[in-house]
Amino acid sequence: MEWIRRETIGHGSFSTVSLATTSGTSSSEFPPLIAVKSTGFVCSAALRNERDVLDSLGECSEIVRCYGEGRSVENGEEIYNLFLEYASGGNLSDRVKNSGEKSLPEFEVRRFTRSIVKGLRHIHSHGFSHCDLKLENVLVFGDGNVKISDFGLAKRRRRSEISETRVEIRGTPLYMAPESVNHGEFESPADIWGLGCSVVEMSSGKTAWCLEDGIENVMSLMVRIGSGDEVPEIPVGLSEEGKDFVKKCFVKNPSERWTAQMLLDHPFLAVDYETESGSLWCGCGEEDDVSVSSPRNPFDFPGWNSVQSPVKDYSRFNCLVRSPEERISGLVTEKGPDWSVTCDWVNVR
Repeated sequence: MEWIRRETIGHGSFSTVSLATTSGTSSSEFPPLIAVKSTGFVCSAALRNERDVLDSLGECSEIVRCYGEGRSVENGEEIYNLFLEYASGGNLSDRVKNSGEKSLPEFEVRRFTRSIVKGLRHIHSHGFSHCDLKLENVLVFGDGNVKISDFGLAKRRRRSEISETRVEIRGTPLYMAPESVNHGEFESPADIWGLGCSVVEMSSGKTAWCLEDGIENVMSLMVRIGSGDEVPEIPVGLSEEGKDFVKKCFVKNPSERWTAQMLLDHPFLAVDYETESGSLWCGCGEEDDVSVSSPRNPFDFPGWNSVQSPVKDYSRFNCLVRSPEERISGLVTEKGPDWSVTCDWVNVR
């Protein structure tokens, strides 16, 4: 792929992110704008790990796409470049910071959370854990959708029969799970803990762990996370469903913590709710885009809302429904059916 590096749009722990335009004969195979993560080749282990993980995960609408890798020589240094989808909306952390009320409305929190959980389900089902799930690593695209990114610390799931004595620290302390702090375990349940921290941050505009006077050091924070029964405080403004969802993420014992698959069926994500514009968003099924899916039963329509009407409304409702005689008479016509026209008949079995 031929490409031209443009302005720098971000800095990560292991790389610099630049905007780039594609050119040449191969440009038709790639978007006109892409993001390029770059670092010196001798320090490119994390980027190369990200490329390997994304290749193993394959395509998923909730995970950022990778368009390949390449090398370049700039200012006499060999550079490793990773080509990724460009997200014009930045990341979710910026989205929260730029919101007028320093938090997101719950309908957005639900929608973003559902996409993140679906991405986690895909990651975990392929035998990986992300290991650094936080709002800064969730990108916002121009259509309003979000995707999980930054897989530099991701790892393949450990086999239960293999014991590992090496203790490692990876990820961001504010989002670490108790088992990660205490035992160096960074498996799929740790991603769910990070998800809970992210939901709290979206809902309150503050990190899940509120540091005392903002000067608490990393070691004292990790003691709070790893010892005792303390868990992050759940925002009071969340609905009861939202509070229960977060509680399922903040279970101290990782074996009892809910999985991504279980969380997708939680009422916080699985029920219909109204968006800011007043329209209904459906999160009940596997596919969320109701505009492109066929109804599976007479009541499976986006605008359907089953409610119990008060008695006083029955008379108003009945006046809109015709009697059986009126409906049958409406089918009667002097002109008989033309059975000779068969081009529109469909075989049904």
